[in-house]
Amino acid sequence: MLVLAVDTSTPAVTSGLVRHGGEGDPAHITTVAVRLTDNPRAHAEILTPQILECLDEAGCTPADLDAIVVGVGPGPFTGLRVGMVTAAAFGDALGIPVHGVCSLDAIAEDVRSEAPDGGDLLVVTDARRREVYFARYDGTRGRVEGPDVRKPAEVPSAPSHRVAGSSQHTALFDLPAVPVYSPSPAGLVAAASADLCARTLPEPLIPLYLRRPDAVATADRRT
Repeated sequence: MLVLAVDTSTPAVTSGLVRHGGEGDPAHITTVAVRLTDNPRAHAEILTPQILECLDEAGCTPADLDAIVVGVGPGPFTGLRVGMVTAAAFGDALGIPVHGVCSLDAIAEDVRSEAPDGGDLLVVTDARRREVYFARYDGTRGRVEGPDVRKPAEVPSAPSHRVAGSSQHTALFDLPAVPVYSPSPAGLVAAASADLCARTLPEPLIPLYLRRPDAVATADRRT
């Protein structure tokens, strides 16, 4: 199947087309086209043109898509919403399923595809306010802690053996860093692979904000 994958949970605006062979083995996941732009202030302007560029590069049209996978965070309120709304709009217009996956799970899948034998993994991304979003994974590809948001000093390195994610924050941990900074289209699809193989009806898209958005309606502010 041909899958569109998008993520706006990090400063990177990620979109791509991935062929999924219908089996759980990562070898059956092949990237066809990918666009990645590091611009946290232009998610809304960049994402749809990137998707259209990927389709054009692959010689495909939206009607050729079989499914969509979107990262649901954790991530900042505004950026995360752009990716999820765009994915939902494409899915609704085309009548195809839209699967939401934890963006940290996708980073973990990318790490395992590059270095499968490195042991337990900690994934951290920028949560602003001098905090990180994090999740921990064991050697069986399972998430054993998180996602959650804390100050870096409150996230112990142990029992993880390596760390991936935002380079600014991986440097804060006494662990070997794997150079995977944001979810790739292949990682997103790998995180949804079981549901894609089973043709599972997707759950409603629910963003992982993990805390209230910074923006507050004027009427809700204290005077």
